[in-house]
Amino acid sequence: MKFKWLKYFFIFTGPIIGMFGLTLHGWWTWALPIYAYVAIPLMELIIPQDVANYSPEEEEKVKKSRFYDYILYSLVPLQYFLLIYFLFSLQQDGLQWYEILGRVTTFGLSCVTIGINVAHELGHRVKASEQNMAKALLLTSQYMHFIIEHNRGHHKRVATDEDPASARYGETLYAFWVRSIRFSYLSALKLEADRLKKNNISVWSLQNEMLQFAVLQVTLIVAIVAVFGPIILLCYLGSAFLGIILFETVNYLEHYGLRRKKIDGDKFERVLPAHSWNSYHFVSSALLFEVTRHSDHHYLASRKYQILRSFDDAPKLPSGYSVMILLSFIPPLWFYVMHRHIEKLKNEKLINIAVV
Repeated sequence: MKFKWLKYFFIFTGPIIGMFGLTLHGWWTWALPIYAYVAIPLMELIIPQDVANYSPEEEEKVKKSRFYDYILYSLVPLQYFLLIYFLFSLQQDGLQWYEILGRVTTFGLSCVTIGINVAHELGHRVKASEQNMAKALLLTSQYMHFIIEHNRGHHKRVATDEDPASARYGETLYAFWVRSIRFSYLSALKLEADRLKKNNISVWSLQNEMLQFAVLQVTLIVAIVAVFGPIILLCYLGSAFLGIILFETVNYLEHYGLRRKKIDGDKFERVLPAHSWNSYHFVSSALLFEVTRHSDHHYLASRKYQILRSFDDAPKLPSGYSVMILLSFIPPLWFYVMHRHIEKLKNEKLINIAVV
């Protein structure tokens, strides 16, 4: 546990490898996707899972350490550097279609791991500066409404049919993408309108964050098309969209089929460890800032990533995130693996699993 902090330097392996993809030619442009979905699963077959929790004394010390915050902060300018470098890299002469696609995929992976996932961690902080950093990161992925819907909507409605980001049992990934992306945006509009109404502020006021986000996102799009042209803009939008659907894929596997019971009429039971899928694979946990310890994140959303705990009685995915993401792209295979896994856990009574 003494050197556990070192694992978070793993996040920088992605940008370093990504730079090769944005600089070199040929199949080097696919270096980061190969790293993410070939090398990492292979590493996770070898490296032991990380299930250790800090003692109360250790946790208090780690929670107060600014090192873990500075790691997050450093990724904000790094993401903007990668965005600019990506845009300029597409101006190189003689790029083949598969090289362009490789670079679009490379920045798309940056959009999900840094642009949205790091924003997710910072967006749960209370400091205005950290909230602003989260919004700046989400801007690079054209997904700024996420900070509203996730914090005020998802965490309140998680593991219910009222939550767009909680996948239903038997729902395919592709149906989930459409439902989650569409209704999460509509939910963010409503949540922000309700906040303004509560404070007697017009929905058309500049205090409407959804309007602010729309202006910022359109401004970035206009700036890119003005400087780099429409073709490179389409490439950027392709990367942003890829980042969005990959993040929604993570949402899909984090709550698939898990549901809270209704108590006292229309009220739901409190969120428990049984309402999120977890994974304790070392590399995924390091690269995604422990979002893989998802039960504890929902149990207390204000807990910083470095002190999130593992639970013996929480449902665990059959494999790490990289493998499960690939598996979810093939619905019959996903259902075969996950439904058998769910039945096994229920029959063995290893966890207090809640599945509809």
